[in-house]
Amino acid sequence: MNTSQPDRIIIFDTTLRDGEQSPGATLNVDEKLTIARQLARLGVDVIEAGFPYSSPGDFDAVQKIAQTVGTADGPTICGLARATRQDIQTAAEALKPAVHSRIHTFIATSDIHLKYKLRKSRAEVLAIAEEMVAYAKSFMTDIEFSPEDAGRSDPEFLYQVLERAIAAGATTINIPDTVGYLTPSEFGELIRGIKENVPNIDQAIISVHGHNDLGLAVANFLEAVKNGARQLECTINGIGERAGNAALEELVMALHVRRQYYNTFLGRPADSEAPLTNIDTRQLYKTSRMVSNLTGMLVQPNKAIVGANAFAHESGIHQDGVLKNKLTYEIMDAQLIGLTDNQIVLGKLSGRNAFRSRLRELGFDLTEQELNKAFVRFKELADKKKEISDRDLEAIVNDEIQQSPELFKLELVQVSCGDHAAPTATVKLQTPEGKELMDAAIGTGPVDAVYKAINRVVNVPNELIEFSVQSVTAGIDAIGEVTIRLRYDDRIFAGHAANTDIIVASAQAYINALNRLYAALQKQEDRMNPQHSSLEATSGVTR
Repeated sequence: MNTSQPDRIIIFDTTLRDGEQSPGATLNVDEKLTIARQLARLGVDVIEAGFPYSSPGDFDAVQKIAQTVGTADGPTICGLARATRQDIQTAAEALKPAVHSRIHTFIATSDIHLKYKLRKSRAEVLAIAEEMVAYAKSFMTDIEFSPEDAGRSDPEFLYQVLERAIAAGATTINIPDTVGYLTPSEFGELIRGIKENVPNIDQAIISVHGHNDLGLAVANFLEAVKNGARQLECTINGIGERAGNAALEELVMALHVRRQYYNTFLGRPADSEAPLTNIDTRQLYKTSRMVSNLTGMLVQPNKAIVGANAFAHESGIHQDGVLKNKLTYEIMDAQLIGLTDNQIVLGKLSGRNAFRSRLRELGFDLTEQELNKAFVRFKELADKKKEISDRDLEAIVNDEIQQSPELFKLELVQVSCGDHAAPTATVKLQTPEGKELMDAAIGTGPVDAVYKAINRVVNVPNELIEFSVQSVTAGIDAIGEVTIRLRYDDRIFAGHAANTDIIVASAQAYINALNRLYAALQKQEDRMNPQHSSLEATSGVTR
């Protein structure tokens, strides 16, 4: 994919790296691969697939994404690496299968990071940056360099570091506002200063990376574009460390809706209708839903572009205006992001081929095993619901393809409750060893009773910190999606499930989260084996 067009904005997606650093958003390899495939359909130019040195799991994920998604006509696959030989070498190894690959290396440049984190002088950081960029260049031609915490770095020192990095072979220079500190005017001035004071800046693309601690990430990026930035590092739904990253869907649609305004900053005629990015906007909503389901990070209803209320009008004045002309209160068509009226396309008499064909039209490319499981779920739903919508199909498929490792399996859940009865739940589970265990419990409500009964069987300490239910479609027979988050020590695990029976969905979501927790505990025990220690690295990479 060509990322060198000066009049186009390069979209660099870091959902699988920085996005996964959101508490509780941990993804397994298959889930990362599912998202990576969808990001490719979306049309992102670069996928930052992970931080290969951080863990064997991340290495495996980056390698598999490089093999599967890093095709000749696919996006560039990028791996993050600290400015150390071990990190860079590991990233290069993981990225080998990709046709287009990039090593993204970084080192902090702010005085506060130099003093308290790195404990190095400016001269030492300058030398390390130059040496490690050159080392990365020995593995591949496409190298990105980031001066971490650039937003709080001394500009004159920053210019020196960037000049050396470009001279050493960096083809992209990324400017991170690591802690979300800058305002739009400051960010614009920073980019303009780099353009004017780094002598060889014309040999590299200027990229920006920002966090949303003050809610300014998207605004900062748009100001950066006006001042010469040509790559935007962002995430689906804006997920990421702390308050998150700049949201991809907001940036893309801002550049689309206001392209006549931004055209001149990219050297285009003001009235040009050509897209400013390579993104297929009709895939935005679908991608947002997938990432939300797989990470367990719900999208707030008033979220711009993809929130449930983004195209809703309740005020009578607004409703009247929209009915007369949508442009009165809508600046974009909902269909532009992939939202359409729910159309009935399948029913209980529909066959497997029609089911497969419709899923392909919706952008799902399932394995034979995944298709079989999803088709069984579809037939079960068709017996319960007369009308099956596209959103129903999406819920079924997302529920099937994002399942956690099947360690504990839910075989039965039965609940008794009422206004004059103590809510009681009975559950039957199959353990990882294949044993069938049954238990019952009383709770404050039916879901609480189910969870207490499951805990009696699984017996893994945990704290339920979030429980949410949302309807996929309207109507009494709607599929309900349940998302939960569990805490174990300082780690958070998410679970998700969809079903027309909200109690069953709640039970399955809880089992999914517990399976992730149980699998993590098993991996923790495995890591105590010395053979894994060489790939362990410090956590908490933020940039």
